[in-house]
Amino acid sequence: MSQQTLPSASRIASEIRSKSISPVEVARVHLERIERLNPKLNAFVDWQPERVLQQAGNAEKAVMRGGALGPLHGVPVSIKAAIDVAGHRCEAGTRLRAGYVAPQDAPLVARLRAAGAVILGVTNTPEMLMAWETDNLLYGRTNNPWDLTRTAGGSSGGEAAAIAAGLSAGGVGSDGGGSIREPAHFTGICGLKPTPGRIPSTGHFPKSGGPFALLGVVGPMARTVEDIRILFEAMAGADDGDPCSAPVPVREIREIELSTIGIGFFEDDGRTPVTAETRSAVTRAASALSQLGMRVERFRPEGLEESRQLWWKFFGIAGGMILGPMLRGHETELSPILREFSSWTAAEPPHTGDSLLATWLGRDDVRERILLQMRKYPVLLCPTAAVPAFRHGEREWRVEGKTVKYLDAWSYCEWFNLLGFPAAVVPMGRSVEGLPIGVQIIGRPWEEELVLAVAAQLESARGPWQSPPTS
Repeated sequence: MSQQTLPSASRIASEIRSKSISPVEVARVHLERIERLNPKLNAFVDWQPERVLQQAGNAEKAVMRGGALGPLHGVPVSIKAAIDVAGHRCEAGTRLRAGYVAPQDAPLVARLRAAGAVILGVTNTPEMLMAWETDNLLYGRTNNPWDLTRTAGGSSGGEAAAIAAGLSAGGVGSDGGGSIREPAHFTGICGLKPTPGRIPSTGHFPKSGGPFALLGVVGPMARTVEDIRILFEAMAGADDGDPCSAPVPVREIREIELSTIGIGFFEDDGRTPVTAETRSAVTRAASALSQLGMRVERFRPEGLEESRQLWWKFFGIAGGMILGPMLRGHETELSPILREFSSWTAAEPPHTGDSLLATWLGRDDVRERILLQMRKYPVLLCPTAAVPAFRHGEREWRVEGKTVKYLDAWSYCEWFNLLGFPAAVVPMGRSVEGLPIGVQIIGRPWEEELVLAVAAQLESARGPWQSPPTS
């Protein structure tokens, strides 16, 4: 597997089904890459070669027996270390959970195994997932395979780095404020933030509940949109442990639907500037979809700034209240990044019953208003973030003559967590430094299939995507 030709999960599965390659061979290749590249990247935090080879051996026996094989049969995948994987340390990057070994698989992990996937292990996260970069006191920081001096993003940064560099063929992250999409954008892979409840978050830590259940989701990450679709279909479905869960069946998108829908695009939100290359990537994506015969027009919904402010009242203020009791008395054990987040939340008064109710009602109101606007444009196209992958520890950037601060740079993702809309990221360009730039495709709730269909069209129009130098 060279820098140019890292294979997709679907190709690996196809070659296993045709017996061109065995699951054990595939597992050994990925384990070798982990051993060789993980010291540079620090993407995996717990992998157990003997367990991987045992799973691969069982998959190989199934191939030899013949009969039906799952869509991911023999494909090596990874899981963010905030999601329970039986027998692995799933510590969410915090000393407060050091040594925690999951007693059983989260439902989504069990579903991936049922689809034939071989679970490689778990990947690094920032402490308690509260950052857009991956670093913690348990395992240290994760580096970006495009430039080791830069972050792979967060909080699914270990997952993104592993997939981008070919240590894993695909996997699962989680996203409460861009934590799948920003790392995908930073590392040049694809990711999907689904509608809350479409894939069960049961077995995720911190637990999804209260206002966080409106924001936080689990979702697939991979090198191609087709792989995202396969992973999504394997994991989707209701589960009693997810408070937003609903029995929504997976559906197929007909070609005529793509030719008739309206796609609204915008290069910036009028508040947070984006780099010139980011703007160009969105414009190029809009042009590509238009040339494919889709109706693509300039459109930016009203209410995005209101959504950003409401998102922080849930994620920041309510999030600080939820984490506060867990952290109290353990301040000296916390990572600098989590202490920084806690200082931001502590600077604002905690919610009262009235303020939390007002935030919840405000969220429902702005969501309704934006959904009404999207009747004309069921799909939106916009930046993923204001900047590409940043150097470790950076907190602000100069963009178009303005200073963009850390929390503001990811507002392009945060809106859609507040609104509960599905959103996918597809790599579309590069910065002047050669760093990946992804664009974001957004749909209405429960319309992941339409989002992925548009994303697949865009990926096809873009053409092949080179793998990073550290791969």
